[in-house]
Amino acid sequence: MDIQSAGYGKQDNTHGLCRLPRRRKENGTPMATETLSTDEVEPPGTLSGLGQHEATRNAFPAVYEVPPGKKLTRIVRIARTREAGAFQADPDRAAFRKRFYPDATHANWDNWHWQLRHRITHLRELDRILQLSDDERNALNHEGGLLPLAITPYFASLLEENNPLQPLRRTVVPVTAERCHSPGEALDPLREEADSPVPFLVHRYPDRVLFLVTHFCSTYCRYCTRSRMVGNNKKPHSDLIGWKKALAYIEATPKIRDVLLSGGDPLTLPDEKLEWLLSRLRRIPHVEIVRIGTKAPVVLPQRITPTLTRLLKRYHPLWMSIHFTHPDELTPETRAACERLADAGMPLGSQTVLLSGINDNVETMGRLFHGLLKIRVRPYYLYQCDPIIGSAHFRTPVERGLEIIHGLRGHTTGYAVPTYVIDGPGGAGKIPLLPEYVIGHKGTDLLLRNYKGDVCSYPDTGATVPREEPGKSQLQTMKGGTA
Repeated sequence: MDIQSAGYGKQDNTHGLCRLPRRRKENGTPMATETLSTDEVEPPGTLSGLGQHEATRNAFPAVYEVPPGKKLTRIVRIARTREAGAFQADPDRAAFRKRFYPDATHANWDNWHWQLRHRITHLRELDRILQLSDDERNALNHEGGLLPLAITPYFASLLEENNPLQPLRRTVVPVTAERCHSPGEALDPLREEADSPVPFLVHRYPDRVLFLVTHFCSTYCRYCTRSRMVGNNKKPHSDLIGWKKALAYIEATPKIRDVLLSGGDPLTLPDEKLEWLLSRLRRIPHVEIVRIGTKAPVVLPQRITPTLTRLLKRYHPLWMSIHFTHPDELTPETRAACERLADAGMPLGSQTVLLSGINDNVETMGRLFHGLLKIRVRPYYLYQCDPIIGSAHFRTPVERGLEIIHGLRGHTTGYAVPTYVIDGPGGAGKIPLLPEYVIGHKGTDLLLRNYKGDVCSYPDTGATVPREEPGKSQLQTMKGGTA
């Protein structure tokens, strides 16, 4: 029964509160009006009983639960408040909205559904916002490209109108170089599909799987590793039948302890679908942690609502990897989104792709990584750009990445230095790369070079001629195990 419609309480739409009507006790004295807001019943950080979750919607209980031993005297409906997650109006974003979306209110702009409905997906839409170069216009006029155009109005407000070489603009606006197929490039250079035992799932490493829960992103990066699959409008946003097959595989494979949700962007899913998926994963005993890979806090920070963070915190341990590219992305809105996630107990890490002419220098990377630490995001991976088709204009020499790591290490805190990796073509997996800090041996001393270029020695006793154990080769003894 709907308790409100039965007359037990009436919603005060002005304040988003549920007020109980005045009722009289047996002696005729009036009962006090009781007011409850959803903030007063925010769920705990972890969910002990998954069965209870099935009766909830958007993480709010339908009725107030009576504590054990207490007598029920009144039934209180917990009314949902209007989302109190509005970001403060940034002057630059407000000016952009008034210029290009004059009919949109601040509340519209701050609504992630509005942002998705008004994505820029055609030349005519982008042409009214940016002064397009001939190269950009030619790329947009050529239909049938591998990766479609999509930019949220919010992220479009960060683009420089008259500068086609602006770093952020280059990451989302296509150019004709995308149509050049260079040696070594492939549609699926990491061979993810070869390691897919069931649809939507990539099982490459023994104890973890990649779960591609959607093909959809709010904004498409022009260097996307999965450009072969994202943005395909012929496929549904999510596939419940495919999800169930993937979940069945995970449940039947006890060695899987870590599930990474990716796509596409999982945070473009509605709350109900995302919660359904997380609740099913949490039912699998051997799944210890769940991770979410997303760019939403950067291109769609409006998605990080208080309702979403309350939902997510029910399924800890939950980690999040956020795709950052450039320090210009660290806006007040993105900062607020990341702080909400961190306040909800989410450990946050960043993943950054090294891109030629965009972020391929120590100064830019240093500003990005320092800025991330200030909003409680730990720089995690720096990726060498994957050789997808049409990516040559984005890719840098590997030596450039090593120079950046060398320029950071020792000159700033280790928390600001990510691991530089190449995701090996052909399904080889992530291979970490480091500058040459080990010079070699001099006798039993290991010669090392520090961040200043100075050489020091470490007494690496026994490294040159290790003692062999019976039945073991020298190599096996050094490894401390058997072949």
